[in-house]
Amino acid sequence: MPGFFFPHNNMTELNGKEDCKRAEGKIHKQKQKAFGADLKSYLKCMVPHIESGIKTSNSKTVTLSAEEVIQWSQSLEKLLASQSGQGVFWEFLKSEFSEENIEFWLACEDYKKTKSDHLHGKAERIYEEFVQSDAIKQINIDYQMREATAKKAQDPTHTSFDEAQRSVYILMERDSYPRFLKSKAYLNLLNQLQTNTSK
Repeated sequence: MPGFFFPHNNMTELNGKEDCKRAEGKIHKQKQKAFGADLKSYLKCMVPHIESGIKTSNSKTVTLSAEEVIQWSQSLEKLLASQSGQGVFWEFLKSEFSEENIEFWLACEDYKKTKSDHLHGKAERIYEEFVQSDAIKQINIDYQMREATAKKAQDPTHTSFDEAQRSVYILMERDSYPRFLKSKAYLNLLNQLQTNTSK
């Protein structure tokens, strides 16, 4: 899944690849109204060990709580600051055929942390995948911004994609994010966690 960054020490942490494929397959086949039903299965694939706690690279354990999911509703910034929030929002955007927005945003976040000697290669990949006019995952930016971003990508710096990233963020914030908060995916997850907490 290009542009989607979940740090794992190694891929052996993703147990049950078959379960993941089955869960993703179900989600693809089901209609939007049933989307929330398989969200737990999907989350188990995207965020390993969600019920027993998530192992992070510095071996802390993080659990997905109702409080964290409630915080996602405070701002898009809080949603994207959460790794599991990114996963749930990505799946929602995928159901709306606009996952390129979060993939581009995440690719830009990763790009900013790139060592200077690797900037050129990454800038080229991001440009080809998301920015150029015939890109497979073309983001929705105007012609002037596309041209300006193309020029910056040819002589890349850590800020080459900042304007385009800001534009995509605003688009998600105004358009997709409010729909996400009203979606069955979000509301079912919140309800499930609140029910588990009250048991």
